[in-house]
Amino acid sequence: MNLPEAFITKYSQLLGDQAPAFLASFDQPSYSGFRVNPLRDTLPKNVDLSQPVPYTKWGYYGKVTGHTIAHQSGAVYSQEPSAMFVGETVHPVEGDRVLDLSAAPGGKTTHLGSFLNNTGLLVSNEIMPKRAKVLSENVERFGLTNTLVLNETPEVIAKHFPAYFDKVVVDAPCSGEGMFRKDPEAVAYWSLDYPKECADRQRTILAEAVKTIKPGGELVYSTCTFAPEEDEQIIAWLLETYPQFEVVPIDKPAGIVDGHPEWANNDPALAGTARLFPHLMKGEGHFVAKLRLTDALVSEKKVRRETSHTSKEESLLFKKFAEETLAPAYTYDSKRLLTFGEQLYYMPAEMPRLEKLRVVRPGLHLGTLKKGRIEPSYALGLALKPVDIAQELVITPEEWQLVVHGDIFKRDDLPIKKGWVRLVCEGQPIVFAKVVGNTVKNFFPKGLRFKV
Repeated sequence: MNLPEAFITKYSQLLGDQAPAFLASFDQPSYSGFRVNPLRDTLPKNVDLSQPVPYTKWGYYGKVTGHTIAHQSGAVYSQEPSAMFVGETVHPVEGDRVLDLSAAPGGKTTHLGSFLNNTGLLVSNEIMPKRAKVLSENVERFGLTNTLVLNETPEVIAKHFPAYFDKVVVDAPCSGEGMFRKDPEAVAYWSLDYPKECADRQRTILAEAVKTIKPGGELVYSTCTFAPEEDEQIIAWLLETYPQFEVVPIDKPAGIVDGHPEWANNDPALAGTARLFPHLMKGEGHFVAKLRLTDALVSEKKVRRETSHTSKEESLLFKKFAEETLAPAYTYDSKRLLTFGEQLYYMPAEMPRLEKLRVVRPGLHLGTLKKGRIEPSYALGLALKPVDIAQELVITPEEWQLVVHGDIFKRDDLPIKKGWVRLVCEGQPIVFAKVVGNTVKNFFPKGLRFKV
């Protein structure tokens, strides 16, 4: 790889004896990885689980492709192995309130959701509208039901959620040096001053993010760059600006190493941060720091919960659908139903007020309200557990290919004569379909259809 001369000089000076191995690593292949979805009851088939990533129980080395049963159903999520260390460092527990401030395309959010197990509240935010849409689609595919997806600025988030979250993740926009090997085009954007420009933006984002953390809560800051200006120096600035924070030392397995205090202000606490170098471990370049807030930064303001905006008629439509299509074991709270236009959602139990927020997805999308009925959503088909479904139809991989292409198919052994069934293939949920006689009518979303 043709690295900029200024980049070579900079890291030759910083890394000393390690510089030759570091620079040589850019000519080595990048590593691919994926995580399995623990919210699914069955492990994916036809996926190689022989190479686990050592620092996360759900991660594996290897590639997964999009047009497969495992990927379409949300049983796997493709994620670069070093990026998995961010979610593992956050490691929320069930019931936590968690903010993923710069969340697209959804790797960290789905990882955090794996820990939360659809409890608590996960606020997943992305400032760019198009990327927020992709984030929402990945939340849907993974089967997250406790997640509020927003398209907001850090300033609005800070104003709406003062001293609110147990865990806050800032995977900051950065110079991307750690991704040069994976995305060589990123080299063209690099200059010696670029990390300093990124650091200015990172300080602005962090100045808002810290306001959302409650006392005792934790901030995890990460980048995919090697630049000290964006890594140790940012944490040094944060500790000097907000003495209420302390570094929480990170355990470092698998070739992950300490941060470098000498690359900032020589504060020994910076050694508790983590660096992931491609010449020392199997992954791309990353920096991760964990900090705990010991005293309040802002006054806590009680965040009111959202109330149902669903009419009695709309609520009865879902009740009728649940009685006809879902199992008796399925229970829900009608006070958590929320209508957005013709779309019906099920809010997380701790859903905050949505007033003055740009909302992309206010929880689990249940379906579309039609005249006198509800058409169940793709998200609901992926999120429900097998015990929640009254009727499932196991389909073959060949029938799955018809479904994802938008075609109908016929079967003589259908479990019902008329109504909704959830299609299942290789143990994974696929989508709701409508049975009429011996025909299975296709409701796979038009915008997601593909040909295998």
